[in-house]
Amino acid sequence: MDPDDRFARLELRLMEQEATTDDLNRAVTEQWQQIDRLTRLVSALREQLEEASARAAQRGPEPPPPHY
Repeated sequence: MDPDDRFARLELRLMEQEATTDDLNRAVTEQWQQIDRLTRLVSALREQLEEASARAAQRGPEPPPPHY
């Protein structure tokens, strides 16, 4: 096998691997951004639920519906 041909094939494989690495890095970065957004959303929803639960506890139990 010609050394120049071998070298060219190795360069091509390296370029393909670099492109794959860049694609994977981009995907991981996007996923971490989405995880961060979702984590903040869950925290905000948890706070809202705790506040609503505290307000409901202050009011006491709801009276039964009229048909009871």
